[in-house]
Amino acid sequence: MKKFGFGLMRLPVTDPQNAGAIDVEQVEKMVDLFLEKGFTYFDTAWMYCAFQSEPTVKKVLIDRHPRDKFTLATKLNAGFFNSLEGRDEIFNQQLEKTGAGYFDYYLLHGIDSGSYQKFERLDCFRWLMEKKAAGLVKCPGFSFHGDAPLLEEILTKHPEMEFVQLQINYLDWESQ
Repeated sequence: MKKFGFGLMRLPVTDPQNAGAIDVEQVEKMVDLFLEKGFTYFDTAWMYCAFQSEPTVKKVLIDRHPRDKFTLATKLNAGFFNSLEGRDEIFNQQLEKTGAGYFDYYLLHGIDSGSYQKFERLDCFRWLMEKKAAGLVKCPGFSFHGDAPLLEEILTKHPEMEFVQLQINYLDWESQ
């Protein structure tokens, strides 16, 4: 995989006051050029673009390009569910909204000291491995927004996670 991804968090819009009014025609051009240049990794999430990023993925990517020509990542954010059933409702809606059939990468999103407790309490790490076993997720992981000791704790407790996406701001490069 080339080391450059297409983030679908901030997309061009037809109405500057509405993050969900995505300029689909412009995004189609962007996606096509990205793929033409040999890149394949697309990253979306449940709440991006006022909850319209995942449906846009279906329009600009899934419906227009062979599924084996790109990889798709999406995420489960702790702020949008409060029960075991809630996890599944979101996941199933993500599959439906994207039309992807499966996710190449699926992340427990934005883990920090607060959300980590919720992901643990609702057994999300095991749940994510079940999605992998069912063929609905190819590569399970998490995105991390906490400090180094918490990251070490999670990696020690959950070696089954296959990748970590770190929130890194180059302006804070010297910070742990």
